[in-house]
Amino acid sequence: MKKTRNLIVGAGLSGAIIARRLAEEKNEASLVIDKRAHLGGNVYDYKKDNITVHKYGPHIFHTDIKEVWDFLSRFTKWHLYMHRVRAVIDGKEVNIPFNLDSLHKVFPKFLARKLEEKLLTNFAFNTKIPILELKKIKDEDLNFLATYIYEKVFLGYTVKQWGVKPEELDFSVSARVPVYISRDDRYFQDRYQGIPREGYTKMIENILAHPLIEVRLNTDFKDCGIEYEKLYFSGAIDEFFEYKFGKLPYRSLTFVFESLESEALLQSVSQMNYPQNYDFTRIVEYKHFLKEKSDKSIISYEFPCDFEDGLNERYYPVPNEENEALYQSYLNEAKALKNVCFLGRLGDYKYYDMDKTVHRALNFNLD
Repeated sequence: MKKTRNLIVGAGLSGAIIARRLAEEKNEASLVIDKRAHLGGNVYDYKKDNITVHKYGPHIFHTDIKEVWDFLSRFTKWHLYMHRVRAVIDGKEVNIPFNLDSLHKVFPKFLARKLEEKLLTNFAFNTKIPILELKKIKDEDLNFLATYIYEKVFLGYTVKQWGVKPEELDFSVSARVPVYISRDDRYFQDRYQGIPREGYTKMIENILAHPLIEVRLNTDFKDCGIEYEKLYFSGAIDEFFEYKFGKLPYRSLTFVFESLESEALLQSVSQMNYPQNYDFTRIVEYKHFLKEKSDKSIISYEFPCDFEDGLNERYYPVPNEENEALYQSYLNEAKALKNVCFLGRLGDYKYYDMDKTVHRALNFNLD
């Protein structure tokens, strides 16, 4: 039976960074296992037709945390990229988040000017207002605008993405889809933004490239039979405890990829959202990200669905009070284990942006 000082479950960002830190900071060996056939977890990407494709949906790195940017920059060169998203609203391409320019794309000039003036009177420029907060404003015109954005931009996308109405979710969900009192059409405003030039998979591979780190893919923790002194578990916390309190709900995604004969770009931006039409939420065109040259273009259609064990992947924890209480039951159970640590979005049952995942792993207590 294999024995190891540190067993790390999951070869994504969390697991790779913990392994690297154990090697560099404590001079300790680690065995990293993953049940998938590849490194990288959900940030895994691969090349096809000279285009870097993100298998599990688009991943754009962005952060204001210099520590995070500096650490990852040891393992990759960056393609400096600022993400722009548009949505098809009433047949027109509109900036997302909905901003001051969006007003002029969907409303007559006189109405757009009136609404812009009222927004600037009530809110500071370059601020983001969650849509459910805007709906509370006691102004007839702004209430009209809030209802328009809620119904045309937010409601349809949220129902497809989560399978419930926005009011049934934690406030953190609506806060992620604000009205932006600005003409900045970027999706993120972080200081550091980019995509690894050679891909996320290569970046993870570089993080794991250390003599004290061994990696085994196609290896499920449940069946591995590996003895350890300490376990770092970035898989699902409820699965670890064999669902003794019940299953934590997740939303998942089904991707339909299509390769089309086109040297030119097919979309004006990499990500086009469809909150009103169709069953998919967005179409992503991957050639935009690294400005790669190809006589083809690869796109993906994204269909949200419930997570079903063995059929798809866990993507989004469903944030509400009931699920948080269930997670706390597992967290209390975890605290009783002296040599097991949980981290990552599945271990913590939290939706993390990539930089927050990295920051948590960089600051995780290894003692």
